[in-house]
Amino acid sequence: MHWTEMLLPLSISFAITISMMPIFIGYFKVKQFGQVTREEGPKWHQVKSGTPTMGGVVFIIAAILTVIGTAIWKDVLTVKLAMLLFVLLFFAAIGFLDDFLKIFKKQNEGLTSKQKFISQLVGSFVFVALFFLSGSDPLISIPFFGQIHNWLVFAAFTIIWITGFSNAVNLTDGLDGLVAGTAGIAYTAYGILAYRQGQLEVLLFCIAIVGGLIGFFFFNKKPAKIFMGDVGSLALGAGLAVVSLALHLEWSLLLIGLVFVIETASVMLQVGSFKLRGKRIFKMSPIHHHFEMSGWSEWRVVLTFWAVGLVSAILALWLLV
Repeated sequence: MHWTEMLLPLSISFAITISMMPIFIGYFKVKQFGQVTREEGPKWHQVKSGTPTMGGVVFIIAAILTVIGTAIWKDVLTVKLAMLLFVLLFFAAIGFLDDFLKIFKKQNEGLTSKQKFISQLVGSFVFVALFFLSGSDPLISIPFFGQIHNWLVFAAFTIIWITGFSNAVNLTDGLDGLVAGTAGIAYTAYGILAYRQGQLEVLLFCIAIVGGLIGFFFFNKKPAKIFMGDVGSLALGAGLAVVSLALHLEWSLLLIGLVFVIETASVMLQVGSFKLRGKRIFKMSPIHHHFEMSGWSEWRVVLTFWAVGLVSAILALWLLV
């Protein structure tokens, strides 16, 4: 696939998203389906309460339609691509149910953390099962041990990896435009790596998602007209995890997705410190709220995190390409 041909799926996904989003936002406003902000969150976020959510539905559907249509046209509708789409759709469904329950209850609580976690484990396990049935090689590179071809190791790592990063991106989605930008950078980096490896189906998957995210950003930038919701963030995180696995560059996600790693680590450190010492490390976690509480504007936090994501992605490409 020549680089100019990549503009087509990017443009199609972008066009579907940017044309359908106003209709989606309008419907949610008429039905008064809006986000309910956390009471323990920053007080100035209360003005966002009532903003339409679940915008991830639009760009996920746009990406899936674009991938399927282009894959049929370019004859790259492979088992690997089907598994990538399965994970994206399954985790989007978990997020959809969580968002729907929040809207229905009119409170910031949908699925319980246990229900969500079990659902994520199930989705990850099904992916492993499909991987096994496809006859693919269970290859995982473990530092100091090298490449390991073992189904038990592969299954354990994959389930943790997909579940972990779906939650990581979900935790990061707390400011207008934050995940749209950081996830867009990460998927672009993996698109470049897929292109270098000649994995056209993975490249197509990444390009379609980037196109959808660009279209979504026009409505999600501050002040956001719509939020992506868990339907978008859970799917994006799980998608990044399986893309890294598909390229056999799983550990690269720790650098390419550095922002998501930092956000997750900040929550773990905050909870651990409070339970062990009765003291908090940050003014609020995830860490993007800490910077807000320290007086940073929302735009300053978002742009800084984008910059961190961009630098870490460029560093990863420099090391791997």
